[in-house]
Formats: sequence, C-alpha cells, structure tokens
Amino acid sequence: MGYGAKIDVKERTTITKLISASMLYDFLQCAHRPHMDQFADPKDRDEPNAFVKLLWENGNAFEKQVISELETPFLDLSDKFGDEKEHLTLEAMKRGENLIYSARITDGDLVGEPDILRRDDRGYIAIDIKAGSGEETYGDDKKPKKHYAVQLALYTDILERLNYSAARVAYVWDIHGEEVQYDFEAEIGVRNPRTLWQDYEEVLNKVSVIINGENITLPAFSGSCKMCHWYTKCTSDLESNDDLTLIFYLGGKRRDAMISSIPTISDLAGCNIQDFVEGKKTIFPGVGIKMLEKFQVRARLIKDAGDPILTNPITLPSFEKELFFDIESDPMRDCHYLHGFVERQSRDDGSEKYVSFFAKDVSMEAEEKAFAEAWQYIQASQPCAIYHYASHEKTTYKKLQQKYPDVCTEGQIEELFKSENFVDLYTDIVLKATEWPVRSYGIKYLATYLGFDWRDKHPSGAASIEWFHRWTETGDKKIRQRILDYNEDDCRATRVLVDGLQDMMDRQK
Repeated sequence: MGYGAKIDVKERTTITKLISASMLYDFLQCAHRPHMDQFADPKDRDEPNAFVKLLWENGNAFEKQVISELETPFLDLSDKFGDEKEHLTLEAMKRGENLIYSARITDGDLVGEPDILRRDDRGYIAIDIKAGSGEETYGDDKKPKKHYAVQLALYTDILERLNYSAARVAYVWDIHGEEVQYDFEAEIGVRNPRTLWQDYEEVLNKVSVIINGENITLPAFSGSCKMCHWYTKCTSDLESNDDLTLIFYLGGKRRDAMISSIPTISDLAGCNIQDFVEGKKTIFPGVGIKMLEKFQVRARLIKDAGDPILTNPITLPSFEKELFFDIESDPMRDCHYLHGFVERQSRDDGSEKYVSFFAKDVSMEAEEKAFAEAWQYIQASQPCAIYHYASHEKTTYKKLQQKYPDVCTEGQIEELFKSENFVDLYTDIVLKATEWPVRSYGIKYLATYLGFDWRDKHPSGAASIEWFHRWTETGDKKIRQRILDYNEDDCRATRVLVDGLQDMMDRQK
C-alpha cells in the first residue's frame, strides 16, 4: 500500500509502522532514538530521570491550566483513547465542531494527536500547547522552533490528506500566553530559502526509513544523552565500539563522514593524517586539516591515558583573593535563584569558605534580592580574581541587570566582564589552550578527572532544577540543603580546575 493511501482503522496493523509527531521530535534530538524505540530490547531502557518526569508534569499541568481557562465551548476527548478517540474526532470534524481538545487523526502511516483542532471557514488548523516559548531567539530575531514545527506539520499533513486542512499553517499556545503562528510555506530566512514544510518532509522521510528498518543508525555521544532512557545502553555500545563520538566535539555528523576510513578512536590515534588530505582539505566533509589534527591529539590522549596538555600559553590573574562562582537557574520559570561562591583568601594557606545568596521563593522580589546581595558581595570582595565555567554567569547577569536596573548599571556589568580578573575558564582557557583525555570538556568531567567528587551521586544542572521545583512545592529544608551542597561542589570543582591549570603551567616551566 502506497505512502499516504486511505485505509480503514481495522487495516492499520497490516501496513508499515505508524509515524507519530513525537518520533519526529525525538529524531531532531537524536537521530538514533527512533531506531532504539522501535527495535531495542525494552529491558535495556533506563528509568526516566527526575528532570524528564518534571518536564512531563509541568507540560501536563500547563496544558490543563490553559484548557481550564478557555472561554470558547469545546469538545473534550481527553478521556478517550486509540480508535475510539480517532472515530470521535472524525465525527466531530464532519459536524463542524469549532474547537476539539485532545484529538486523534491518522492517515496512512501517519498518526497525530494535536492538543487542539480549531475550525475556520476553510477547515481545521492544529494547535499545540507548550510550556515553553513558542519561538527561538537569535539576537533581535525570533524564529519558529524546528522541533515544534515538525510536529505541527505532521498534524497539518494529516488534515490535508483527510481534506480537512484550512491551510499549511499551525499555532503554538506558549508559556507567555502568546499564540505563535507557524507558516510552513514561508521561507525560513533570507540566507535560508528553505521552508518549514521542506524541513518537515525531509525529517519525515528519514524517520520513515529508520522505523521501517531500511536504515540502521548509530548512537552518537552528545550533551543531551543523559536525558534519554537509552543512555546506559547507548553509552555501553559506544564504548564497546571505540566510537569516534567519544572524542570531545567530534559528533555524529563528523563521525559518519569519517567512519568508512577511520572507524575507531584507536584508528584515529594511530593513523597518518596526510593519508586523508587532498590539497588544502581533508577528504571528510566538515572536517578541516587542523580540526582533524586536534581530534587526533584527543584520540591519543584517550588511548594512552595521557596527562592533559597545554596547547597555548595561558595566564591566570595574580590576586591573593579568589572567588569561584556558579549560578543555579530554573529555565522553566526563568528564575535565577542561587548565586554561590567559594572564597579563597590565599592559595598558599588553602583556607576557603562557601558564600551563597538563595532566593526565598520564585517571586521577582526574591530574585532581585538575591541578585542585589550577590552583586554587593562581588563589589565588596574587590580586588580579587573571579572564575566561572562557560557563559551562563555572564548571560544571566546581563539578563538580571536589564530586569532589575536599580541593582547595578549596564556599564558596571560590562566593566566587570571586560576585566582581566573575571575569567570564563571554559571559553577563555580550556577550549583555547588545553586538551584532555576525556569525552567531554564539561566541568563535571574535568574536575572528576582531577580527582574531585561531588557529594551527590547524580549531580547535574537538570537535577538541581528538579530539586528546586520540589523545594518550592514542599519547603523541605533537606532539599534546599541538597541544592546548596550541589552548588558549593560546583564552585569547588571550579577551584579544582584552576589549581589543575596552575599545575599544568608549573610543569611546563
């Protein structure tokens, strides 16, 4: 039976496997996920982590809130399932119901469950309720989110095939109360003449090939892997296969370009780079000569268990007093609730203390107070060196200054960031001047390599967000202390990294 052919519900078990909107979403997060969900042994699945569960809970709660506040009468099918829900949805569209909540529509190998179907004079338009922003921000520009777009496009595709579509347009009702339009026929940008519909068709084709067993995908290590229920299984497979993506920043696309010539980390460590160079380029798309040489250095460090190395000279601020800085934020509430510092008076005597500023609740008043106290502490601590890891602290302070201009001026923030004693260890030093025998250059990996242990068995920024939500719900002092301990450990890990970098400098002298 051909792609998109009309079939009766009872016949569906005889056709190719159904493609859902969630499959397209998952594919954009990880191209291997649809394969694992279809073909891997369910016994190998990890339990969903607490943060993923929190996202589900928040999404469901926000959806219920939005639906409860609807003033327009609507048909509620949320207590129906499967074929019954589909039948009732089709009957409702035939009758011309204005608003259908929790619908189910299918055609051929496509199945969709849009949150809302809304009728206008031309037909029906799909709407999804999202507990997040409906658009991504790029500087001053806002664009539709591709992982939302492919889901909405699938619903629109099914409506078209069923002759119920009003247009190739859909909407997101987002956390800000905005109704964000997704126009699938509009070009994405001046430099990108593609449309969202073309993106959808490309993703749909790739997922169809995967779930029907026509293309075997490979796992690839990335920063999002820990959020997936196949993390343990995929990581084990990657390690067994000596997979190239276990090299920092190499990634799935570059691995796929290289794998036929350089299958493993061992092969890369032992190869002659010139064998893969033609003119001024390598034979691998997206991998330049210098990049390939950098990957080989990392491969050799991993295989030889070598010590980390300095690739360029580095300089650390020469202040007796040092602050090691880390902020905890809740992106779902856009709340920055904890500013933590480990303060070291002198590297020689090793004395240090943890200083924190914790918002008492999620109100703007509490957030501003914590920010103001942290800012005052930084000012009172001068002169000193201030170390943080990656861009989060800078980005957060810029946002907080704009939100609470009475705390400090934009010029004061910029002056702090431009100072030579305010150091982003990841951007300014680790990426530019070091190489490490680890698969990620995140602070957890580097500090662990240097011998540091977090007190919590499962430390992560995502976990701390989940703990914060539980604390706001319960007021449990033990949960609050767990957050503080985690933040303190992140600050101490930053101090461990600074000391490790200093040791590397001393060895090189």
